Amino acid sequence: MPSLRNVFFVAPFPMETTLGFANAIRGLSDVRLLGVFQSPPSGPGADIFDDMIQVADALDTGNILRGIKALSARHGEPYRVLGVLENLQMQLAEVRFALGVPGPDVPTTTRFRDKGVMKDTLRAAGIPTARHRRLRSDADGWSFADEVGFPMVLKPPAGAGAKATWRVVDPDQLAEALSTLKPSPQREVLAEEFLQGREYSFETITIGGRPLFHSISRYLPTPLEVLENPWIQWACVLPRDISGPEYDGARELGVATIDALGLDTAVTHMEWFRRSDGSLAVGEIALRPPGAQITEMTGLAHEMDFKRAWARTMIDGAFDGPWERKYATGVAFFRGMGRGRVKSVVGLEEAHEKVGHLVVRANLPRVGAHRQDSYEGDGFAIVRHPETEVVTDAIQTLIQTVRTEYA
Repeated sequence: MPSLRNVFFVAPFPMETTLGFANAIRGLSDVRLLGVFQSPPSGPGADIFDDMIQVADALDTGNILRGIKALSARHGEPYRVLGVLENLQMQLAEVRFALGVPGPDVPTTTRFRDKGVMKDTLRAAGIPTARHRRLRSDADGWSFADEVGFPMVLKPPAGAGAKATWRVVDPDQLAEALSTLKPSPQREVLAEEFLQGREYSFETITIGGRPLFHSISRYLPTPLEVLENPWIQWACVLPRDISGPEYDGARELGVATIDALGLDTAVTHMEWFRRSDGSLAVGEIALRPPGAQITEMTGLAHEMDFKRAWARTMIDGAFDGPWERKYATGVAFFRGMGRGRVKSVVGLEEAHEKVGHLVVRANLPRVGAHRQDSYEGDGFAIVRHPETEVVTDAIQTLIQTVRTEYA
């Protein structure tokens, strides 16, 4: 009987989506699944782990390393060390280096996590991306504003997506942002030219430096607009057909980005823009599976399990595709104005009558629950159909019909 491969899965907290990836690992053969948590799961979520350990801070490299060594004393050396959170990728790379475990290394992870390094690398390779500068003083911020004008964006160099991001539209807002962020040599802030246009994502499964699978989706509206306007009910759509010339440039851009950043094997999530003049530019790229239900929708569009595909990539270095893209899919996120608890969800019956037959998965806002600050809001509905136009229309119906009220 072959020995079991010790796969360590690291996560601060046992969120349902996060545990879905751990469950995908559990489904592979000859794997012993070991968890490192800050707050370990209990009940059904704990059943998938062969063993687990609690650490004081599961975002700290030293804590993670000590936890893995304690579990290794019981079960043997690690085969892989994995996690799916954006703000955990550098720590995982450092742990892999310390233990001699395969996976994305520190230099590669730095090119993905540090947005300044990422953009320097892409621009050096001739890949269009936003102009940027590291701010170490207020004067740096004003100098950059003189160079690129407004609007501009300020964010931590290792930010995750649109989170912790300021859009600055005039000198008064820049003064406020600089006063809050306080850039210094010890506390750098990344300033970027604000990319404007239609925003999309580009996902890959890359093995041995070759993107073997890709998918494209479109945000409606952009994630930064969603974060700035917490009442917006927004959507993401995966068109069924992404083979035509409309997406040729995006495919070339995505593959060139993977190559420039020196990726060997991983699942990636890139955001890119089509500007008003038709030109394309990379927003940023992450060394992890996508959020915003895109992982789920990708699986539904291709009738496959994208979480399992991630596990097969990261543990077995294997690709089970290609998969036919049989459907368009889309998700509507339910949010509203106000604070407090969900008082009511209006329009569900009407929405069900109009598009309920297209809904394949839903998690509706729960009356009495506290309002969620997440950009995904208090609930969502995913629709699927072979025709992209039908999906797009259904998503618009959901957004226009369903309304969440708080009290």
